Amino acid sequence: MAHNLAEKRAEKSVDITPIQQFLYCETPTAWLEYAVTELETLLIDHAHCEKKAAATAVKLMFSYPERIELLKKLSQLIREEVLHFEQVLEFIEQQGIKYRGIKPSRYAAGLHQFASKDDPQRLIDSLIIGGIIEARSCERFHALVPYLKDSHPELAKYYRFLLKSESRHFMDYIDLAKQYSKHPIDERLDFFLQKEKELIETPDPLFRFHSGVPQSNNSLN
Repeated sequence: MAHNLAEKRAEKSVDITPIQQFLYCETPTAWLEYAVTELETLLIDHAHCEKKAAATAVKLMFSYPERIELLKKLSQLIREEVLHFEQVLEFIEQQGIKYRGIKPSRYAAGLHQFASKDDPQRLIDSLIIGGIIEARSCERFHALVPYLKDSHPELAKYYRFLLKSESRHFMDYIDLAKQYSKHPIDERLDFFLQKEKELIETPDPLFRFHSGVPQSNNSLN
């Protein structure tokens, strides 16, 4: 995970204010405090999230092969997500953690259940959801850094490094949604952001990278 000087400068220059203003809530302190006590689950699910992000983008590329701008932007996103998966997997191995399959959180499914089943709205909804998920990932990386910088400085450094690409992924998805929609997306965006806020701020039976407020009896497997 060694970064060159340009990457280190990029880490410090990323402004995530647009993402913080875009999302309807911040990550609850309770989640952040719980996360540092469950780094094994956090890292394993983070790796799964990177892999799923790439798979979702691949699916969109196959579903909409005529959308050239979508193909260009998502092909770059896929390369970066796969690289991030490899990097997180390497970090997991360095920590002596056994990578394994775990039950996914309710988060992504909780958003996609409201997506339209019919095009062209299905595409717009999928892009909006993709943008929201990337925005939340970026917000969580940023929020985790102060909690990790003393106990796990290398992980904190890596999460700062991820901010640049994740913030760009968020904008790529939202820009594509605006480009392909025949109407303003504000109303639909507001709807999904409200649903996302509920998922983040309400009690969650599972602790995962995108989960809500942890419960005392969280199942971690």
